[in-house]
Amino acid sequence: MRPVHGGGSLVLIDAHAHLDEIDDLEQSVSQARAVGVAAIVGVGMTLESNRRILAIARKYPGLVFPAIGYHPWEIHDETVEQTLAYIERHLPSCVALGEVGLDYKARVKKALQKEILSRLLETAHRQGKPAILHCRFSHESALAIVRDAGLEKAVFHWYSGNLETLRKILDQGYLISATPALAYSLPQQEAVRHTPLEMILIETDTPVEYRGRASRPADVVRTAELVAEIRGEAFERVAERTTQNAVGFYGIDLESEGGRVATDGS
Repeated sequence: MRPVHGGGSLVLIDAHAHLDEIDDLEQSVSQARAVGVAAIVGVGMTLESNRRILAIARKYPGLVFPAIGYHPWEIHDETVEQTLAYIERHLPSCVALGEVGLDYKARVKKALQKEILSRLLETAHRQGKPAILHCRFSHESALAIVRDAGLEKAVFHWYSGNLETLRKILDQGYLISATPALAYSLPQQEAVRHTPLEMILIETDTPVEYRGRASRPADVVRTAELVAEIRGEAFERVAERTTQNAVGFYGIDLESEGGRVATDGS
């Protein structure tokens, strides 16, 4: 894997990683830094994972930037109110709401998923935060809810929907993100070809396995390489532009050691 820094000017941002789910965090962070990863957005899915992500962000200020959320797979009646209250309280110290969304293959009633997503997006809108969206077999429904919430910034994580819905997403000014699955996912390849580079984020979705290999934040280099290959653009341009995209979308300050991280993980 090539170092991105080279002459010291190019850096990458992993826009979506579940850092709380890996057991080699220190090693993974060191590897990411070694290849030029300047920032990692750590995302939460449950009350407990949100707490862990905030703690990790405090451990790595200026490198790990937290997003907290409530994944549709993890919605349970007995945890809804506590989780929503926690997100309401701690979202101000995060760069985004996420991971949230709809998953129509999950064993959670669609009506409940929609209700929770609407409530979460109302919070994000009120607090001026972007949203990171998981949408499986639900892109149109999720887009309608995001649009109705009046959200200015949203990213459709690991987009692999159809091109008609993609156009609607882009028309709203929302972004998509790409993962190492670009190596074999034809729908994701098509999405990346048809999306302006300034509307693409790159990520790893650590620790997701791609072709049997668990990913880590350093693998965002591979995502950048694949985006460059599929689009016929220079790697350096993809690296620079997607980093600018992530900085603008998340409001990340790469020059600040403290960055925008949580101060209270209770």
